[in-house]
Amino acid sequence: MAEHDLEKLKIDRGPSAAAVPRRRRHWLRWAIAALIVLALIAVALKLTGPQAVETATVTSAYPSQSYTLLNATGYVVPQRKAAVASKGQGRVEWLGVLEGSVVKQGEVIARLESDDVAASLAQAQAQVKVAQANLQLQRAELKNAEVDLKRYRILVPQGAIPATQFDAALARFDKAQASINSDEAAILSARANAQAAQVAVDQTVIRAPFDGVVLEKHANVGDNITPFSSASDSKGAVVTIADMKTLEVEADVAESNIARIAVDQPCEIQLDALPDVRFAGRVSRMVPTVDRSKATVLVKVRFVDRDARVLPDMSAKVAFLSKPVPPDQKQAVIAVQPSAVVTRGGRQVVYVIRQDTAHEVPVTAGARIGDLLAVQGVKPGDVVALSPGETLKDGARVTVAKK
Repeated sequence: MAEHDLEKLKIDRGPSAAAVPRRRRHWLRWAIAALIVLALIAVALKLTGPQAVETATVTSAYPSQSYTLLNATGYVVPQRKAAVASKGQGRVEWLGVLEGSVVKQGEVIARLESDDVAASLAQAQAQVKVAQANLQLQRAELKNAEVDLKRYRILVPQGAIPATQFDAALARFDKAQASINSDEAAILSARANAQAAQVAVDQTVIRAPFDGVVLEKHANVGDNITPFSSASDSKGAVVTIADMKTLEVEADVAESNIARIAVDQPCEIQLDALPDVRFAGRVSRMVPTVDRSKATVLVKVRFVDRDARVLPDMSAKVAFLSKPVPPDQKQAVIAVQPSAVVTRGGRQVVYVIRQDTAHEVPVTAGARIGDLLAVQGVKPGDVVALSPGETLKDGARVTVAKK
């Protein structure tokens, strides 16, 4: 083979074969640069975008929380309560009260049909009059027998009358005297029967046993009233009344905490129905037994001041205090979490969050109330940022961090 032909067999190592790795290195540089740019953009967005903050709500707090030893829950219960019924049996013919009616002691609440017992009373009263008439008759007989006996006592010694006639006069006198005693006993018996009949009549009139308020109405006109009734067509009680002056809160306290409670200890009562009101209370008494199933002791707390809005069976929370609340600390104050208050430019501020924007609000901090801090300058319901960092500024956009 000629030398010229061998040169044609050489491998071509020209520029077309080296261009491939250079192209790969060129795209690699562009990819690294793009990643750096994206990272810088992410950092910039993080610095300039909404900041995530934890928030809390401004609330109302009572200074008495600083004196609270322990808390318990319970219900308002009247200590004087009665299901009013009649010892007699009959049908209701008149009912004069409704739920919520205020009644006085001795006031007529209802009446039962009384025709039968009224007739028995009239008969018993007539028997009294008959016994009294018989007594008058026997007294007249005794008087006549006594006159005869005196006359015969004079005539017998003179022999004017036989002894047998004197004996008959004496027997007549003794009999008349015995009849007097019998008729007097009959009058007492008739009067007792009349009194029993009067009681039966009185039992058809149902009266309030004490001053109170009607809580429930169990019967209506036409219902049968039977004492201790279990029949489906009869009632046992007509109404249930309670003395509102005896309302107390009955709360269960764990037996491990009972040593921290004493009779007449000051308390503060909050009712679920009146959440914005605090009632002053005192420990009335502690029931001297433990509920085994719950390991609690029943503590009764009385209201210091009567309030017409307090009703039986209301849910209540009781705070047992170490000392009475001073008069100037009985009103609620505005409070926040202490971490929400920070110092900016030598003044205390909080950051109120409105429409995803932080607004710097100057406040004046007060005393600690339990886990909260009393402040002035915000209002209950405001949402504030907790532990705001130095980067949080007035007007900054924020998002609420999920807890």
